[in-house]
Amino acid sequence: MKKILAIVVIFLMFNSCNNLDLVPLDKLPADQYYKTAAEFDGGMFAAYSSIQDFWGTSTETLGEFGEYWKITDVINDDVEFNPNNTDQATRNADNLNIRASDKPYGAIYTQIYEGIYRCNTVLEHLELENELTANEKKLFEGEAKFLRAFFHFEALKLWGTPPLVIETFKSLSNLSVPNATKDALYTQILADFGVAFTNLPAAWDGGNTGRATKWAAKAYIGKVNVWKNDMDAAIVAFEDVITNGVGPAGKYGLIDTNNPAQDLEDVFAFDNENNKESIFEVQFGGPHSDDNIWVFDDTHSESFKASQGTGRSWFWDAGNFNASQGAPGGKLGYFLPTQDIVNSFEVGDQRLNSFIYQAGDTYYVWNSAVVSLPFNPAWSPSGYVVKKYAGERNSTGGDFSGNNQGNFNNERTFRFAELKLLYAEALLAKGRAAEATTQINDIRNRAGLPNLAGTATLADLQKEKRVELCFEAHRWFDIVRWNLGPTIFGAKWDNKYVVFPFPQTEIDRTKGTDGEIKQNPGY
Repeated sequence: MKKILAIVVIFLMFNSCNNLDLVPLDKLPADQYYKTAAEFDGGMFAAYSSIQDFWGTSTETLGEFGEYWKITDVINDDVEFNPNNTDQATRNADNLNIRASDKPYGAIYTQIYEGIYRCNTVLEHLELENELTANEKKLFEGEAKFLRAFFHFEALKLWGTPPLVIETFKSLSNLSVPNATKDALYTQILADFGVAFTNLPAAWDGGNTGRATKWAAKAYIGKVNVWKNDMDAAIVAFEDVITNGVGPAGKYGLIDTNNPAQDLEDVFAFDNENNKESIFEVQFGGPHSDDNIWVFDDTHSESFKASQGTGRSWFWDAGNFNASQGAPGGKLGYFLPTQDIVNSFEVGDQRLNSFIYQAGDTYYVWNSAVVSLPFNPAWSPSGYVVKKYAGERNSTGGDFSGNNQGNFNNERTFRFAELKLLYAEALLAKGRAAEATTQINDIRNRAGLPNLAGTATLADLQKEKRVELCFEAHRWFDIVRWNLGPTIFGAKWDNKYVVFPFPQTEIDRTKGTDGEIKQNPGY
């Protein structure tokens, strides 16, 4: 499962060595590296690595500090920023003070277009002289186009009309691409996912678990069509995945054994990665002796020493420990569940106990061994700490680096529970409320709740999706899609927030060129 990370390290080692046989940058020849299947693997895994960098930290590039969490979680009504901490970009996001010069927008933009560049590099070299078989070329084309579509979809959700980049730059006089239309973006994204569905296998062997598959591509075709508001196409795609789709653990389905506490723990357990709910997961590696959250991202000069992981525990675990209680320190406690998200869980909803620490719980943390003690609400200004991806089962050495700061539990980027809720949304939009109700009740029943009292409404769907997917980087995009901003944020809301600002550096860099990027209105 972790083979991806090993090959990324090798690829980055080769690509960070000094080459004294320099050529002019405006005469970029075909890279002699791309000849064998193993070398194309390295190129592909480097593209996956750009997703891993969304949560990265670095003092050498843009000073990243878990930026993706800030603009997908902290910014919404499920998470608040610890007022005792000082990171201004996080404070701005929490206060809906959205500024083009703030770090998160530049950092994520950089990682997205780095990933697109890496995909395009692979695609272009498939057309050059190499040693690949026809079947290998087909697989690499499908995988590169899957990831290119993934990155462009992320950019579309964040910025609305970002550049559409389907080739690498060949000349110093042409180094930028202007804004694309949404129609052009949707057309290309769906076309790329379509090629991925055709070319990719239903599943890879055990040494390649986590690579994109045909059914992940079809699931994303459904999701993109929900964003496009083509609900008929979304329903067709989702029904194909539900009926025929398989993942690393076999046929897709909810983990549901009528034991809600155990089932919900299983979904996010470090020892149960790539489970039956997994449609697409970000694969993290480690641990290694020199793991350090500051060199997880592959743009750092020490990338050849580091594996890939996140600082999830460092950012999210309780940060205000009382040493007299024997609790370990060293955590930031930056990101906190809000009272509002706690209030959104119904009485008897096991997800509240599984996803959020509160008074009366036993708190578990890893500090070179498992430490457990009664949870003290005073450790968090909101009185709560996120338990999803944590808890007793995930307080284990394999999930932590030697300094106790880095984590290696995979990010569940797209899971089957989300697909069922997206399917329910599409069904509701087409007047098929009874069928949508079945999908929502499946999610509720797994959480230990009874069926809805009647036929599902859009409000039921919205509430269910919020509690099921809290802290999973979906809520902000749903707020925007469903036009909930004025209701949730009141006077703090500005309609310009339906898209984020393009990084000011990109606006400045491209100004006056044929590829000039226009800033989103209001920024």
